Amino acid sequence: MNIKYRHTSEFPGWDKAPEMLLQLIKTYNPRMVLEIGSGANPTLNPEIVSNLGIEYTTNDLSGEELFKAPKIYSTWEADLCQPFIAKTHPEKYQLIFSRMVNEHVKDGETYYKNLWDLLEPGGVTAHCFSTLYALPFLINRIFPEGFTNKLLNYFNPRDRYQHDKFPAYYSWSRGPSVKSIKKFEALGFEVIEYVGFFGHGYYRKKAPFLDYLEQKKAHWLVKNPLPALTSYAFIILKKRN
Repeated sequence: MNIKYRHTSEFPGWDKAPEMLLQLIKTYNPRMVLEIGSGANPTLNPEIVSNLGIEYTTNDLSGEELFKAPKIYSTWEADLCQPFIAKTHPEKYQLIFSRMVNEHVKDGETYYKNLWDLLEPGGVTAHCFSTLYALPFLINRIFPEGFTNKLLNYFNPRDRYQHDKFPAYYSWSRGPSVKSIKKFEALGFEVIEYVGFFGHGYYRKKAPFLDYLEQKKAHWLVKNPLPALTSYAFIILKKRN
């Protein structure tokens, strides 16, 4: 088990995601890959998927979004928080991946049980997600959606058509604490790697001094880690044989 802590600038859930996913594919050599919640825009583009010669399935709740996906991808419309939904799915995967999805999952236990069922023995599942107790995400969880929408529009305005805000529940979305590790192990996973990331950039545009303090705090926490105070996490889990 490899537990590490890093600054959020190293988090692989955004621009670094394709590179990170390619490294996972190189390491584990899967034939069948499933990406959760990727809809019409999977992490790897069609040309890369074609060159790799893998079967890449994109999953989403929206059939409309999946219809937009290029034909090289297989598609699966499903809510992985529905109990036993994996039991009815005919495919098994060697690699299941998601980025910035798990914080929106309502029932983490059911979700990870379904992932376990979807994996072949020895298969791996890897996820990039935000974690609950960083202040912006704690506020996002506690306060009404209308209020947190206003905060997001102020601190981090963006094109809501392309990058909308969805409700976040943070079920099982935590840093690498002993409690979290035991939850995954109880479902039959081996925790291969669990990385917690400190810091965020929500103050950068509107409150530079707060951002300065946030980055100072984040760098201190990397050296003196408290798992409950991570902002993001990356985890690799292996299905035990």
